[in-house]
Formats: sequence, structure tokens, C-alpha cells
Amino acid sequence: MASVQFGQHAPAARVILHLSDTHLLGGERLLGGRYDTAVHLRRTLAAAEATGIRPDAVVFTGDLTDLGEPEAYRALREAVEPWAERLGAPVVWVAGNHDERPAMRAELLDAEATEDPITSVHDLDGLRLIALDSTVPGWHHGDLDPAQLAWLRAELATPAPRGTILALHHPPLPTHIPFFDILELRDQAGLAEAIAGSDVRAILAGHLHYSTSGTFAGVPVSVAAASCYTMDLARPADAVNGMDAGRSFHLVHVWDDTITHAVVPVVDAEATGYFTPEWTAEMAALSPEERLEAFSRKRATGQ
Repeated sequence: MASVQFGQHAPAARVILHLSDTHLLGGERLLGGRYDTAVHLRRTLAAAEATGIRPDAVVFTGDLTDLGEPEAYRALREAVEPWAERLGAPVVWVAGNHDERPAMRAELLDAEATEDPITSVHDLDGLRLIALDSTVPGWHHGDLDPAQLAWLRAELATPAPRGTILALHHPPLPTHIPFFDILELRDQAGLAEAIAGSDVRAILAGHLHYSTSGTFAGVPVSVAAASCYTMDLARPADAVNGMDAGRSFHLVHVWDDTITHAVVPVVDAEATGYFTPEWTAEMAALSPEERLEAFSRKRATGQ
């Protein structure tokens, strides 16, 4: 019933699943002796599949592993590829500061194990998705060197039919948390210059372990929370730490004139059963006026 138009907007032209910060360790070791990142990844994948969405692409915005271990990349691939095949969607891997380019290239991309930036361009039937590499080998802050920015400008020189979405690990946004500002994306001015006047419509990022959004150079930025653990923001900024809760992923719906980013919590909680496929089918069989009468009109008190 997702294809039925109930309101002013037709169904989205493209859909992207946006996940981030899996931080897998080899041998399914606990992260920090506490977080079961392998179990949390499997639970996140199951939750995404349960939505029934058949996305045009799945994007993982970095920190795929915690230490860049080849074994961890192999485990990630073994978990994700069959799942993505069931969804019928290509997977876009983005490098994060905890990743190591040589191992990521060899184990995830079947490419030469070099320190070259991991970038890619994907045509989602007219919607262009560009993956950037904001990692700096040996460091945890982010940056985009002049060569990568020049490559980006060249790619954006020709507009795509449905515009462009960028994906990178370090978001070009300020935070209210001191340690994340230390580990920010540097040369944001260079990125702003590279996308100025282009068809970039949205930027997807990770890194922060909590969901947030903002604008950069006039472009909406959406940050997905981590699948491994998230930040407890219900604390003073200088006391924010990780917690084994609050995990989520994003559903990115792309229309010709707008893009939405829905945060989907990964929780085990019972929902009510009022809305069902059968209810939706009943609404679909009604005229727009009948639909409003049946569902929108307020009833008198006591009815």
C-alpha cells in the first residue's frame, strides 16, 4: 500500500537506508568490554528489514570496524551482503576514522590494499550518490584534501537528473560536545566551495553516535546514530558518554522537491494494533472525501 497516494505528495521516487558506526571487532569481542556490536548489528539489520522497505541503496557512513581488523571487515561483509541481497539493494561503504583503508579496500571492496582515499559514485536511476573519504590516516579528526575536493568538483560539474547526495563520515556541522569538536571535519570552507552552485541536495554522515541535523552551505545534513552504542545527551556537555541504548537508523525518502530523514529506533517494544494493512486497504478503497470523513472528522465527545 506504500504506492497509494493519500495526500498531496506521490510516493517517494527513491529510498535509501542510512546506517552508521557499526564498530565491529574480530571474533565478536565486546567493544570496551561492554558493547556487543555484532549482536547490535544483527538486531539493526533485522529491524531495517522488518520495515518492508526495498531501498534503492544502503549506505553505511563509516566506522565500520573499531580497529580496522581484516577479520572484522569479513564478519561485516558476511552479515550485510546476504541481507542486502534480500532487499535487492547495493551497499555503499564509507570509511570512518576507526577504519583502516588497506584492510577495508581488501576485505570489503576486493580492491588493492592501499592508503588511497575510498571514494565512489553511484547512479540510483538518476539520483547520484557520492561517497567521500574524510579519514586522515593515523588520526581521528576528519579532512578532505585538495585532490579529493578537485575530484568532487569534477564529478559535480555535470548535474544528475535527480540531483546528488553526498555521504561521508565526519559531518560538516558544529556540536555542543567538546570532544567531538576536537575531532571535527577540517577545511569545511573547502567543501563548501566545492559544492557551491552544484546539485547537491543532502549530506549523510555519522561519527557522532547520536542523530542530529543541520545545514551546511545551504544543504541539509543528516547524521545517523550508531548501531553499536549511542551518546547519552541527557547530561552536561562535558560529561556526555556512551550508553548501551538508543540505537537507530534512518530512512531517507527522496522526492523531486524534498528529502526526508526519518529516525527509526531499534527497540523491543510492543506497539498497538490499530493500523494494519487491512485498514490501509479500506482507506485506499474510499474517495478522498470519504477518507477525510472516515478518519479526519472529529467525533462528538463520548463517541
